[in-house]
Amino acid sequence: MMEIFRLVFSPIEVNTYILAEESGDCAIIDCGCYTEAEEKKLADFIRGKNLKPVLLLNTHCHLDHVFGNGFILEKYGLKAFSSESDEYNRKDSVQHAMLFGLTMNEPPEPAGFISDNQVVTFGTTELKALHVPGHSSGSLAFYSEKNGCVFTGDALFSGSIGRTDLQGGDYNTLIKSIKVKLFTLPELTVVYPGHGIDTTIGKEMKSNPYFST
Repeated sequence: MMEIFRLVFSPIEVNTYILAEESGDCAIIDCGCYTEAEEKKLADFIRGKNLKPVLLLNTHCHLDHVFGNGFILEKYGLKAFSSESDEYNRKDSVQHAMLFGLTMNEPPEPAGFISDNQVVTFGTTELKALHVPGHSSGSLAFYSEKNGCVFTGDALFSGSIGRTDLQGGDYNTLIKSIKVKLFTLPELTVVYPGHGIDTTIGKEMKSNPYFST
């Protein structure tokens, strides 16, 4: 079984997940390191756990989720895998950061693109990519059936959903994505969102105000 660690980075407080196998190989989802201090915190954490990053994934390419991509490339030689439909967000991230009063370098080009239902592997761990557009055009969730969890990015949160007022966002599309792609997962599936605390599919189906009646 893989072990899941969460670190929170940047003024936007994005969740960066580290998925670790017993071998020490690990995947990083949405590296949000913004400052040198945060980069050091992540590197120290990885070294302290005797982990070896072998895979970098982006649920989507909004600035807060790709802040650390350049650092991961420099430190570990890894480029990110993401959806081709979210390339516009990666390319616009520098300008987008200015709207938040932040600065950043353009994130590196991706290592490759991931499609809906594609299975991504590292070691013995399999993550199934689920296309959940609505927050952004290329939003992906990564589902581990074996470990009973899903990393939803900014599609689904505990008690909420992602904003839909940014470029590529659409409320009706997001609601449909969640119902079709996420609410069809087992109710006990643990949801690890891009911001905030974890929850479960069943809890959100029953009590999320955007869906409960």
